[in-house]
Amino acid sequence: MSVTEPARNRLAEATSPYLLQHADNPVHWWPWGPEALAEAEATGKPILLSVGYAACHWCHVMAHESFEDDEVAEVMNRLFVNIKVDREERPDIDQIYMSALHTFNERGGWPMTMFLDPRGRPFWGGTYFPKEAKWGRPGFVQILEEMARLWREEPDKIAKNADVVHRRLAARAATTTRSPLGPDYLDAVAERLLGVMDPVEGGTRGAPKFPQTPLLEFFWRAARHRAGRPAADVVLLTLSRMSRGGIWDHVGGGFARYAVDDHWLVPHFEKMLYDNAQLLDLLGRAWSDTGDPLFRARIEETVAWLAREMTLPGGAFAASIDADSEHEEGRFYVWSEAEIRDVLGSDADEFAAAYDVTRDGNWEGKIILNRSSDRTRWGRDREARLAHSRARLLERRAERVRPATDDKILADWNGAMIHALVLAGRRLDRPDWIERAVAAYRFVATEMGYDGDRLGHAWRDGRSVKPGLSSDLVHMARAALALAETLGRNPWLDDARRWMTALETHHADPAGGWFLTADDAEALIVRPASTSDDAVPNPIAIGLDNCIRLAVLTGDDQWRARAEEILGRLSSAMLADIFSTASLSTALDLAIGAVEVVLIVPPDTDGTPLRRVVFESTDPRIILFETESTAALPETHPAAHKPAVDGLPTAWVCREGSCGLPLTEPGPLRTLLETGRYV
Repeated sequence: MSVTEPARNRLAEATSPYLLQHADNPVHWWPWGPEALAEAEATGKPILLSVGYAACHWCHVMAHESFEDDEVAEVMNRLFVNIKVDREERPDIDQIYMSALHTFNERGGWPMTMFLDPRGRPFWGGTYFPKEAKWGRPGFVQILEEMARLWREEPDKIAKNADVVHRRLAARAATTTRSPLGPDYLDAVAERLLGVMDPVEGGTRGAPKFPQTPLLEFFWRAARHRAGRPAADVVLLTLSRMSRGGIWDHVGGGFARYAVDDHWLVPHFEKMLYDNAQLLDLLGRAWSDTGDPLFRARIEETVAWLAREMTLPGGAFAASIDADSEHEEGRFYVWSEAEIRDVLGSDADEFAAAYDVTRDGNWEGKIILNRSSDRTRWGRDREARLAHSRARLLERRAERVRPATDDKILADWNGAMIHALVLAGRRLDRPDWIERAVAAYRFVATEMGYDGDRLGHAWRDGRSVKPGLSSDLVHMARAALALAETLGRNPWLDDARRWMTALETHHADPAGGWFLTADDAEALIVRPASTSDDAVPNPIAIGLDNCIRLAVLTGDDQWRARAEEILGRLSSAMLADIFSTASLSTALDLAIGAVEVVLIVPPDTDGTPLRRVVFESTDPRIILFETESTAALPETHPAAHKPAVDGLPTAWVCREGSCGLPLTEPGPLRTLLETGRYV
C-alpha cells in the first residue's frame, strides 16, 4: 500500500477506452507515469506491466479470466504495483518493452505481460497467460507467485537479468556505412524478398497472414526496377485474394487486422484505421494499373465504411473497432445459412453461390462471407443484385449488439488515412472524399496542435496526450504534402515544412533518423528509435519521403541533403535486415528516382486534363509541382525558366537534374508516365 494514498484502481480518470475498460477491475491498476514508479520504489514491490489495446481479442480474454477475478486480483495487488498501458496511446512504451520481450526469445503479441524493477527495467515477460495452466503454458497465478519469489529470494539474479536486458535495449547498431545504397541494392532486396511470398494466395507464405503493407509498397516500387512485372503481380495477387477473402467485411466494408489461416478466410475480426489507410492507397494504384472493378469496388466500400463507422464529430477518424461483441470474437460478423435465407428470400441462392454460404458453414459451424471460390465473371447486373443483398444483410446486422469502437483520435493514424483518402479522391475524381480528408486534417491540426509547430499524439474528450511522437509529425506532414499537390501549395506546404522542422528540432537522432519520442518527453529507460517496420512503416521512412518531396516543392535542397545523410547512416541497419526495413528501401527508391512533373498553368487556362493524368499515374515516385510560372524557381532547379508553350498548360517532366520535352496534351504525358522513359 502507498504511504500516502490508499490502494485503489486509478484508471477511472483515463481518456483511453482501453484503460477505461479496466477501470472497474478489482486490480489496483495505475496508469503509466512517475507516480506508479515511485509507488514501486516506496513499497519495494516489482512492477507488473500489462500492455494491450481496446480492439484486442486476447486482451479481453485475459481480462475476463484474470483481471476481473477477485482472487487473481488479490495476488496481483499483494505482490506487485500493477500498471496498465494502451499501446496505441503510448507506442513508445510498447516499443521498448516489446523489444525487451524479444530479448527473452519470446514471440511478441498482445496482451504483453512484463515484470519490471521499480526503475522500469524489465527482468522477464510474456504475452497472454491463461488463468489456469493449459496449452503447455503455466497459469497466471503461478507466474505471479514465482516472479514474486524470485524478487524476494534471488534479488541478485533479478538485478543481473535487468542489467543485461537494459544494456541490450540501450545498445545502438554500429554505423559502418556512410553513403546511401543504390539501385543494385534495391534489385537484390526485391529478388530475395520475392522468395518469401506465397505464389498462390499472395502475402507471405504460411499462416497467419498479415497484409504486410510496407512490403507490398516496396514491391510496387521494385516493379519499376529489375524485379519487373513479378513484383507488381505479387501485390495485385495479394490485394485480389484479400479483397475476395474473409479478411474483408463483405457486408459492411473494411479489412480486418489479419487472417489466422493461410488463405485469408478467417479474420482476427478487429479493424484498425492504419491497415485500411495503407490498403486504400495500394488499391488505388492497383485499380489504375489494371482497371479491375474489384479494386474500385473495395476503394469505394472502404471509404463508405470510413464515413459510416469511423468518422467522429468534427471529422477525424476513430482508431479501431473491436473484434468481440457479447464476449465472443466475431459474433457480430458471422452468419448462418438460415438467417441469410430469412433475410434474402428468393435472392438467397445467387448470394449463397457467390459468398460461400452452406448449411454447415466454413468456420466453427458459422459462415464467414467470402468470394475466394467465386469464379463467375464480374458482371454489372449480377454485382448490382449482390450489392442489394448485402445492403439488406447490413440492415439486419445493425440489429445486433455492435463491437465497441475505440474513439480516440491518433494523429499519426489519422494522417495516414488523410493521405490515402486524398490520393483516392483525386484518382477516382471524388472531390467529396478530399473534402472529408480536409475536415479530418483540420481537426487534428487544430485540436491536437500546440505551441505553433507541435502535435499531440492521442485526443479524446477534449484531452490530448502530449508531447506527440515523430510518427505524428511525419504522417501529418505527408498528409499536408498530398493536399499541397492536390489543392495548391499553401497553406498545406507551410504546415508540412513547420512539422518537419519540429521533427528536426525535437526528435533528431545523431545516429541517423529521428527518435520516436521528443526531447521534452518523459524520460524512459531508453529513448526509442527503431528502423524496423511494424504493421505500419517506421516513421523514419515516412520522414525521408517527406524530405524529398519538400525539396521538390520548396526548392530547398537542404531537405534532400538531410534525406541522403540519414539513408547513409542507416545503410548498415538496412543491410542487416532487409525484411523489416522495406519502408526504408521504399524511401531510398524515391531518393534515387523521384520524378518531378512541373505543371505550368498560366492564368485563365485550365490544366485539369494534364493534372488528371498525373493523379491517375501508378508511379508513386511522381511529385507534382504546379505553378503559374517557373520564374521564381531557384537556378538549380531543372525547370527554372522553362516556359509554357504557346500560353497553354504545359508539363515538364524532370529527373536527375534535367527535363524532357514540354508536353501540352494528356495523351503523350500519359504514355511517358506509364512507360517510365523519362529523360
